[in-house]
Amino acid sequence: MTGGAGYIGAHVVRALEASGHVAIALDDLTAGLSERLGQTELVSFDLASPGAKDQLIETFRTKNIEAVIHLAARKAVGESVLRPEFYYQQNLNSVINLLEAMHEANVLKLVFSSSAAVYGSPELSLVPEDYNCKPINPYGETKLIGEWMISNAQRAWGLRAVALRYFNVAGAGFDDLGDTSVANLIPIALKAIREDKPIEVFGSDWPTKDGSCIRDYIHVADLADAHIRALEYLNEENREHLVFNVGSGQGSSVLEVIQALRDVIQKDFKVNLVARRAGDPAELAADVSRINSTLNWQAKHDLLSIVESAYRASLN
Repeated sequence: MTGGAGYIGAHVVRALEASGHVAIALDDLTAGLSERLGQTELVSFDLASPGAKDQLIETFRTKNIEAVIHLAARKAVGESVLRPEFYYQQNLNSVINLLEAMHEANVLKLVFSSSAAVYGSPELSLVPEDYNCKPINPYGETKLIGEWMISNAQRAWGLRAVALRYFNVAGAGFDDLGDTSVANLIPIALKAIREDKPIEVFGSDWPTKDGSCIRDYIHVADLADAHIRALEYLNEENREHLVFNVGSGQGSSVLEVIQALRDVIQKDFKVNLVARRAGDPAELAADVSRINSTLNWQAKHDLLSIVESAYRASLN
């Protein structure tokens, strides 16, 4: 599994091993932490580098790899706006190297980490998978192009694939696997609270119920379970869908998340309302009917459970 030492990746590794699979993590440790993996085998190199294809082929053959879960990617929306070339180089070269290596090594099963960022700013409160994708930042563009490449590989040489479009992943399934990146709302807010600094809210004039952005928050443990269901789906002969939304099916505003933090921590803190951030849509939440019916999967955790688990892990 690529990106296996990351925040999401480590949860997926544990879910795989709990369900009886043998997992091998591939991670260059730019953002991943080897201590998250315990006894799980780690292979380390840059998946987007020119020599990665040959290293992947050797790994596939020597480790008898049967399926790949591809999580490794650069994923900060704001950074992608400032460094678009870097994001294209990293996120697309890694997919190209991976697909070419899988083809040559005859590894035919792939679960791809995609993103709700492919939708851009949809004019729907709950966006379905067949919505016309119009990403508004380079990160979302790289994920959509990755889906296109995978779809073409399915037609060209028999790849069996699923692309999971993650919505806003948060929380912790284990106290030692909290999100340490401080790149998403809840860990950013928790860091600000620890340092007794105000939480910045990007935009208070969005066309939403309270003026702040609305997102669909999905517990990372639920997301990890979705990967197990996706692997099982790849064993079916008749697979109608490539793409699945992974979310709760309910949007929460930034200010609602902050209120949930107040409820959990039992402490008040300051909030600064600042200008909108480039590349942000006003509202983005998932229509999850496809994954509910096809993969028999649904989110089990609500927003309060997500915030509670994130806070508990931040104390670890």
